[in-house]
Amino acid sequence: MTHFAGSLAALGLLLALGISLLTWLASLVRHDASLADRVWPLMIVGPGLLYLALRPGTPVRDLPMAMLGLAWALRLGLYVSWRNWGHGEDRRYRAMRERNAPNFAWTSLYLVFGLQGLLAWMVSAPFLAAAGSMRALGWLDLAGAALAAFGIVFEAVGDAQLARFKADPAHEGKVMDRGLWHYTRHPNYFGEACVWWGLGIMALGAAGAGGLWSLVSPLLMTGLLLKVSGVSLLEKDIAERRPGYRDYVERTSAFLPAPPRRKRSQPARPPDRSPQEPS
Repeated sequence: MTHFAGSLAALGLLLALGISLLTWLASLVRHDASLADRVWPLMIVGPGLLYLALRPGTPVRDLPMAMLGLAWALRLGLYVSWRNWGHGEDRRYRAMRERNAPNFAWTSLYLVFGLQGLLAWMVSAPFLAAAGSMRALGWLDLAGAALAAFGIVFEAVGDAQLARFKADPAHEGKVMDRGLWHYTRHPNYFGEACVWWGLGIMALGAAGAGGLWSLVSPLLMTGLLLKVSGVSLLEKDIAERRPGYRDYVERTSAFLPAPPRRKRSQPARPPDRSPQEPS
């Protein structure tokens, strides 16, 4: 990474942390730390757009990457805001607030908002690697853009299907296992990972082997989705709240879409023998 790119990266970090600081202040007024989820896309795409705007050079791939980043951020930010509107603080943050009482207001500054700002800055790495690249567009750019666009559509369809399912009172307490959710328990998370692997591939097309460091973005995002704030956290207690979820887990892939597995059959009982039958 050049000295200029390092200066850009520092500006991106300041922007991500500045957005997280403003969100923290708003959370104190609203008494709602889950505002972090609504602003998370902005913490990522903000530095990304800054890199693309300030990096010199011919903007060969700057526009498509900016459009993909904006499309992802606007869709996710608006969806999360709509989903959480009027419901108060998310239960995950309420539990965190209780565990860190009575000083959660200050603890959340670094435990929630500062940490998310830092992670968001790291996820924005593909934009920095690709900004202002003079390389001509190649097959990596096309493949990455296609994968990122697929991911945006895939998670949007999954979110829309789930919202429609939950809007029906007849589905109260039931498990969503239709549409994309028939093939993966988390189509939104799978789509999210596709977005960042796609943008990471575009960064490789822009910077070549010198942009390998930018793959920290999809690796980090996939790790978060699978092991931290995504699948592991969501499924920690969901089976207790929805009894049918254990059966859903047995037959449905957690992340990668795949045909549902057959339920494990009970072992067959041996036929009863009468006393006269030989052994």
